[in-house]
Amino acid sequence: MKYLEKNPMIMIVIGVIGISLSAIFVKYSKAPSVVTAAWRLVWTVGLMSPVVWGFGDRRRELLGTDVRTGILCAVGGIFLALHFWTWFESLKHTTVASSTSVVCTEVIWVALGYCLFLKGKITKKAAAAIAMTLAGSLVIACSDSGEGAGHLYGDMLALAAAVAVACYTLIGRVARTTMSTTAYTYIVYVFSAVTLLILVAVQGYSLTGYGVSGVVVGLLLSVFSTILGHSIFSWCLKFLSPAFVSASKLCEPVVAAVFAAVLFREIPGMLQVAGGAVIIGGVLFYSVVESGER
Repeated sequence: MKYLEKNPMIMIVIGVIGISLSAIFVKYSKAPSVVTAAWRLVWTVGLMSPVVWGFGDRRRELLGTDVRTGILCAVGGIFLALHFWTWFESLKHTTVASSTSVVCTEVIWVALGYCLFLKGKITKKAAAAIAMTLAGSLVIACSDSGEGAGHLYGDMLALAAAVAVACYTLIGRVARTTMSTTAYTYIVYVFSAVTLLILVAVQGYSLTGYGVSGVVVGLLLSVFSTILGHSIFSWCLKFLSPAFVSASKLCEPVVAAVFAAVLFREIPGMLQVAGGAVIIGGVLFYSVVESGER
């Protein structure tokens, strides 16, 4: 572990690969999107439970959560569930390159939400970065519209997923002021899992009956994309700057697109590449602006 602490870039690489595999795993699932998402959260809660409940201080923190914080976590879990559901569904209609690029606009929607609901301020440079990412999204939408209504629908679902996860992030910014990361994420994951299980039932689906793909893909998503992906980035914040960690996540669309090109023969068109590059550039520009204002 000390070796990794001295060389955190190794963990950054593992984290990037972990989150980049998310879209790839989803493509292999034969289960409905909401079922795959439900299995991801069920596995995550199951894997985290022994660690959370097995330590007295963490157990006491969970049991001592106040009502307001519990409600915030519940709402955050609902938005996280909607994020996974809409994003997984988008991957059934559009390419990995388009979907992951559009989902990367999350940070922009967080900035807008922070300004509108948490009384934050957006500078002219930040506004320019936001306009840049939106322009990139429009380029991808124009490119995919030529591929048929299905691709454009997939892009819209990816955009909805980005907005949903932005809402989750904003709620977390408020709830996390009095909670540890472990307690917060665990409660959110529990509510997210429950939400997805309800959606599975409401839509008349079953958790089984699709072969082993839904269960196995859910486990792979939980281990690689959640634990060896997002959790690793949280760990890296202790050793690297938030701006660098955030910027490193922008490698996801590129790495995921390479995987998709090799495995699914999804070769992005020139407009898709251009739109994705503009989005990544806009988000990176915003990250630099935000870092400079701190």
